[in-house]
Amino acid sequence: MQKRKLGNTGYEISPVVYGGIVSMEDGQEASDRYVEYAIEKGINYFDVAPSYGDAQEKLGNSLKPYRKQIYLACKTNCRLADDGKRELEESFDLLHTDYFDVYQMHGLVSMEELDTAFSKGGVMEIMCKAKEEGSLKKLGITCHSEEVALEALKRYDFDTVLFPLNWGINLGKDFGTRISKAAKEKNIGLLGMKTLIHRAWFNEEERTRSSFPKSWCKPISHNEALGIAAIKYTLSMGADAVVPPGNFESFSFVVEHIAECLNNPLSDKEKVLLNEELRKIDGQYFF
Repeated sequence: MQKRKLGNTGYEISPVVYGGIVSMEDGQEASDRYVEYAIEKGINYFDVAPSYGDAQEKLGNSLKPYRKQIYLACKTNCRLADDGKRELEESFDLLHTDYFDVYQMHGLVSMEELDTAFSKGGVMEIMCKAKEEGSLKKLGITCHSEEVALEALKRYDFDTVLFPLNWGINLGKDFGTRISKAAKEKNIGLLGMKTLIHRAWFNEEERTRSSFPKSWCKPISHNEALGIAAIKYTLSMGADAVVPPGNFESFSFVVEHIAECLNNPLSDKEKVLLNEELRKIDGQYFF
């Protein structure tokens, strides 16, 4: 699998990210099998968070044989330094490592959270100190608000941004265009999540009865052409790598089709297909 530059980090990463939710709740044996598949396919970027159930424990065990040959990204939902320090130490323990290649302030949703994180006693104190000491190599953010993400990039020279770069909500609301442009102007590593998402679940019952109960949104499935077009759309928005939904079926679909998507950019025919599908989902974006 070809590798791509992750912004100005100096990292050469696989164009597909292994999201830790893939390992969540399926048991250690399944996680080991998923990770072995990923490594064999050339995946070298793995991302996880404390909020992903038992994913840190399962993924940490699965990655033991491979830690030195992969990039490992982790996250914090904490906004205060003391909480963040405890969470970081726990993540190191569960993932059997003493450093993270990327550490991200996770799930920013408001300016108030951003203010807290950057205030005296905020989590940025811990993140910056750990970066100076070398246990955190690069710092990033994950966000679902363009306004908050753009403001965060003004306050600190983050190395990466993980953001929804999804065909549907971008076509329908132009969501993601500004952060994509800002990341490329600053040469920040851009990771596109929600790549293979079709729409929001209609309700929780639909989700629990589906084949993808771990996915927070409904993935594209049983439609190869639409899935390939969706991947290509995220790449066309400037993503250095794409993050499939948190199930092995979606992850393996992207892995098996990523070379085709990189070698054959989004076509006019595929744009028509996506626009036709957009009309069918009728505004049921993932949030």
